[in-house]
Amino acid sequence: MLIIAGSLHVEPDARDGYLAESAQVIAQARATAGCLDFLLAADPLDPGRIHIYERWESPEQLAAFRGSGPSDQQEAEILDADVQRYLISGVEAP
Repeated sequence: MLIIAGSLHVEPDARDGYLAESAQVIAQARATAGCLDFLLAADPLDPGRIHIYERWESPEQLAAFRGSGPSDQQEAEILDADVQRYLISGVEAP
């Protein structure tokens, strides 16, 4: 299993528009084979921060989807990003 997690920073007044434009990509990801979860969400305290969380069955399935990333306009709105890829070797019940 693979987890992609981190955050993006955009201008605070652009965040809601960025998230609205991301809805189609989120839906597309969730419908993709191997996608277990996909979310972009507003941070409740930082008005310019967007949290990213993705969970995939395999790196190959993630790679097959990756061409569907942010549009050029959305890419230009990102001021900073801190997103990491985590390879998970096992999952335990809480």
